Formats: sequence, C-alpha cells, structure tokens
Amino acid sequence: MKKVAVVILNWNGRLLLEKYLPSVVEYTNADLATIYVADNASSDDSIEFINSNYPQIQLIKLQENHGFAGGYNRALEQLSEKYFVLLNSDIAVAPDWVEPIVDMMDANPNIAAAQPKILSDRDRSSFEYAGACGGFIDYLGFPFCRGRVLADIEKDNGQYDKPMDVFWCSGAALFIRADLYKRAGGLDDKFFAHMEEIDLCWRLNSMGYRLVCVPDSVVYHYGGATLGYDNPRKIYLNFRNSLLMMYKNLPVEKIESIMLKRMLLDGVAGVQFLLKLQLPSFKAVLKAHFDFYKMVSAYKLARKEVQAKAVVKEIPTIMNRCMVWLYFFKRERLFSQFIKYFITRN
Repeated sequence: MKKVAVVILNWNGRLLLEKYLPSVVEYTNADLATIYVADNASSDDSIEFINSNYPQIQLIKLQENHGFAGGYNRALEQLSEKYFVLLNSDIAVAPDWVEPIVDMMDANPNIAAAQPKILSDRDRSSFEYAGACGGFIDYLGFPFCRGRVLADIEKDNGQYDKPMDVFWCSGAALFIRADLYKRAGGLDDKFFAHMEEIDLCWRLNSMGYRLVCVPDSVVYHYGGATLGYDNPRKIYLNFRNSLLMMYKNLPVEKIESIMLKRMLLDGVAGVQFLLKLQLPSFKAVLKAHFDFYKMVSAYKLARKEVQAKAVVKEIPTIMNRCMVWLYFFKRERLFSQFIKYFITRN
C-alpha cells in the first residue's frame, strides 16, 4: 500500500483531463502515491479516455453525480492510504509537489491538513482565487486568502513563501490525513459544492489540529471550470453553505450575535445586487436564506455532533475583525495588512 492517494473527482471533464492529467502523472512520485479518478457518473467519454491513455490510473466509478462533497466521500471511503489528496481536475502540478507536504505532515502529527501554493494557470505569476497561499476567515465567516482578498488577487513575488498555519486549506488541492478525514465526518454531502472544505477545516481546527500551507509545493489552478465566480448557482451555494457552516461550527456563546450580524450583511449584499439590476444574483441570495431556514432543523443533530468533538473555542487563525469593513472602509486589501488583527501571529 502506497502512502498517498491522489484523487481527482471528474464529471464530464474529458477535456480537462486531457489537458491537466499529463503533469499530474509526470510529476507524481509513483513510489509514493497512487492516482485515482473518481467519476461522478459522467455521460461523456471521460472513462474511455482514461482507459485508453492512462491505464496506470485507478478508476472509481460512481453511479450518479453526488457533487463535490458526496462524490469525494463515496470515493474516499473505498481507499486505505494514510494521506488523501483531493485534487481538482483543472490543476497542473509542478515537479515534486507531493513530497514537501508529506514530509511536513510526517514530521508533525498534529497537522491534520495542508495545501500547496496555488497559482493561477491563467497567469502563473499570480495567486489563484480559490486558495492562493492558504485560507482564513473573519469572525463573521467571510473567507479570504493569503494572496487574495475578495476579488483582489496579488502577484506572487515570494512574499508568502514561508509555511504558515492557516484556517482552511483549499479543496482544489487538499492534503489530509485519512483517519482525521473520517473522524471529523468528511465533507458535508448536503453542501453539494462550495464551502465544504472550509466547513471540514473548521471542524479540524475545533478538534485542536493545525492546518498549514507549504509553499515549497506548487500547483496551477485554472479555476471556475465548473461554475464561473459570478454564476448565480455558485452565489446561491456560497451564501447558503456559509450560513450552514456557521450554524454547525460556532460555539454556543457566539452563535446568536454572529449569525444575526452575518445575515444583515448578506441582506446588504442582496440589496446591492438588486440596485445593480443583477436580478439572478439577488434571487440567489434570497433563495439561499430561505433554504437555510428550511434546513436548520435538520442540522441540529449535526451541530450537536460537531460541538461534542470541539476542544478549542478561540481559534487563532480566525481574524477578529470584519474583513468586509476593512476592505471597503479602511481600504485594507492585502493579507499583510490583516495580520495585525489576528489573536496570535505566525
């Protein structure tokens, strides 16, 4: 049994596989890792393409499209490697991309998950939106990255080349201990897609584990290959899942006040969409909130289970200021300007 399972989730992504599999196969140490493609019941010729061109890749065939979260959960439950790597199908990897992270995790048993430096495959001198050099959230649950705040994306000038503890690791290239993936409950199937890795990472943080970005490992993410960043479906999932994540993970003494503030700010975002006549986006925010209210009762047990495993209340990688306020009113738009607001720094 090899130590690492690199698992690429695919759904009708034959063109992406053709473009991005070559670097993954070439630069993944075959003595260390097995490459799997988990297929979410594709209707294109993805499976035929892999069988014809990459017989060394292991196929996991799922019977229906379970989304990102459900697809990975069903695929990973079939595997027994020590480390799982959840790798998007639109990622190219640099040489020796696996070894630095595995070495870091081998040497530090308290690290539950890690990610590489994620650069844009559209512009390899810039960080990529979905992960950059490690993810964080503010106390109201708004995510941002070391290298990306809202839509402002930094050039990679080596400014974030030191390993750093982070709050969340991007699901685009997520290294995680298999036993902790299972102990934490895996990805939340009901999320379907978007925010599910942040939810999982929050649970790992609350359980007392570290998460890190290891910039010696580098990958290049195209991004937005499934849904564009301004797609109403994506807006809906991000708003709904963010509320579900906060409901599950916020400690009891904070949940009421923080959820109220977050909902008010979501309302402001919805009004902005309306004023700009972006009606599909406005409807997406509205639907996200209505669906959240309908789902809360079903999430009471999930919240109870998460809180029962939590041993940490104050997580140092949560910023104790509102990122939206800092961005729009204080004009602070770089991660380096935010570091002073964290409980502890590293």
